[in-house]
Amino acid sequence: MKKVLVLSHAMYIGGAERALIGLLSSFDKSKYQVDLFLMKHDGELFDLIPEGINLLPEIKQYTCLGEPIANTLKKGCFGVAFGRFIGKKRAKSFTKKHGLKSPVGVEVEYSHKYTKKYMPKISDTEYDLVISFLTPHYFGIEKCVGKKKLAWIHTDYSFIDIDTESETRMWEQYDGIVSISESVSKAFISKFPTLGDKLVRIDNIYSPDAIRKSALEGQSEIKTDKPVIVSCGRLHEQKNFVSVPIIASEMKRIGADFRWYILGSGTEEGKIRENIEKYGMEDTVILLGSKANPYPYIDACDVYAQPSLYEGKAIAVLEAQILGKPVVITDFATAKSQLKDGFDGIIVPLENRACAEGIASLLFDGELMLMLSENCMSTDYGNACEVEKIYKFME
Repeated sequence: MKKVLVLSHAMYIGGAERALIGLLSSFDKSKYQVDLFLMKHDGELFDLIPEGINLLPEIKQYTCLGEPIANTLKKGCFGVAFGRFIGKKRAKSFTKKHGLKSPVGVEVEYSHKYTKKYMPKISDTEYDLVISFLTPHYFGIEKCVGKKKLAWIHTDYSFIDIDTESETRMWEQYDGIVSISESVSKAFISKFPTLGDKLVRIDNIYSPDAIRKSALEGQSEIKTDKPVIVSCGRLHEQKNFVSVPIIASEMKRIGADFRWYILGSGTEEGKIRENIEKYGMEDTVILLGSKANPYPYIDACDVYAQPSLYEGKAIAVLEAQILGKPVVITDFATAKSQLKDGFDGIIVPLENRACAEGIASLLFDGELMLMLSENCMSTDYGNACEVEKIYKFME
């Protein structure tokens, strides 16, 4: 039996975490022993880890990475705290020296780069394949043993400020680098031109039957007396939910009547609430928080909207299509790889007023909404066969 180790952070609600569940579900457990190491045994999706997956124990030092440094000190992980402090300091220095807009991308990489020497081994087992599912990918290189190693890309690198030289040294130690779409590959190669020959295309894996089943297993508090728009995702800058109250107010101005529900939590929540109040959208834009099972909410909507600034591949969009929902996405760089414009969704401009006009025009056009819905329902979005690419890589 082949042995596979998958490394990830935790199971908080997010597209990458749902993709991880799809990947874990797709392995043939009769032929592959699949171990999963999570830095924290936490998150709304933790109970959805599939049966047959061997969850490795938590290791204290790894649990410190997503916490304030003060908590790391309280846990007695002084080396990890020191490494994080040095990483944060050097990331700020690098950002300032190179005139980057944001230190976040560098800080995340450096948090692992400068703490790895203080981290214990994850496992003594020799695996046939080690999969590092979320960047940074340092621990998959140094803290476990594998005959072959794969690292995943989940985002559009053209929108992230990074230390390219440092990340190149990290990525080049892997036997393969998995890209989830053609546009993600192009963006990655633009930043790392020497790594193109390592790219392996493996789409995020979905189970349409499981998604449809989950949609029937819960209830939502969504009111359906008006047309309903739903959006899902972390409340972070990338998802652009801070613009939703502005877009909604423009839609109201041109006569659209609706409610827009947002599922998720994150650092932008305060800013979104400020804009809801500023634009008088208290009865129109409703934040519902994180939902372990978002599918009843998506199933209850008339339109699913993803107003992101950038995406690798928005998993919630595909999940909405599986549930037969008309989808609207903004014209981010990878949008055309997400759907067929005018067939199973529409692409609208990123600019708020034009975005509002595009969404409103769809709400006004019942015939188009029906056509998009029917096209989604008649399309097979299942792709469990993608796991065969992993098997082939292992061989």
